[in-house]
Amino acid sequence: WWDLPAADSFALHREVYSLEKDRFEKTLGQLTELFGVEKLARQPVRELSLGERMKMELIAALLHEPQVLLLDEPTIGLDVVAQIAIQRCLREYNQSRGATIMLTSHYMKDVEALCERVLVIARGSLIHDGKLSDLMERFGQEKLLKLHFEGTAPPEWVTQLGPADIQGPIVQMRLHRSEVAAVVGRVLSHGGLIDLGVQDPPLEEVIAKLYAEDSEDAKAGLNE
Repeated sequence: WWDLPAADSFALHREVYSLEKDRFEKTLGQLTELFGVEKLARQPVRELSLGERMKMELIAALLHEPQVLLLDEPTIGLDVVAQIAIQRCLREYNQSRGATIMLTSHYMKDVEALCERVLVIARGSLIHDGKLSDLMERFGQEKLLKLHFEGTAPPEWVTQLGPADIQGPIVQMRLHRSEVAAVVGRVLSHGGLIDLGVQDPPLEEVIAKLYAEDSEDAKAGLNE
């Protein structure tokens, strides 16, 4: 297998799934174009990068146009460029074919990029089943505020805003979402600001809070 081109494996899949030649060639052409590997299908697999091999494996899995696709950490070990490319291709397949993608992963970037619904399991039990946005709303009450000031250090009045991580002219703060508007208003009224950004906390932190809450509930149940 290592010395064979991916095209041979695709031909084998055609036989396994009894795909008509015309339909097979049309689907293969669409998928190789989608994944950007039209010129690589005839190369021996051993000459391909990890990201290219992963794309070939996904193409093989999609040749029979499944309506349900099960993926286990599909971008693990890949560089950032390959991760983004595979995420984009999977989104396009989902949207163009109306397919359901079920993803198991510890890599939250894949979850954010691909998933609308999230199921979280702890100790063999389901502890969350709902929209990703609902999970962020429930456990993401904090916002991350990043301020970039002119000069080499922020003005002294910045320390009055609350606890902050100050690195040169860049200030980072964690605020409750209800405080953001007031703090941003104060900052803008003083001037001297080059850039400002407000972000949600990383999904990793949100999931960690969910697990922590479940762990506390479990301990409370044992103590009753």
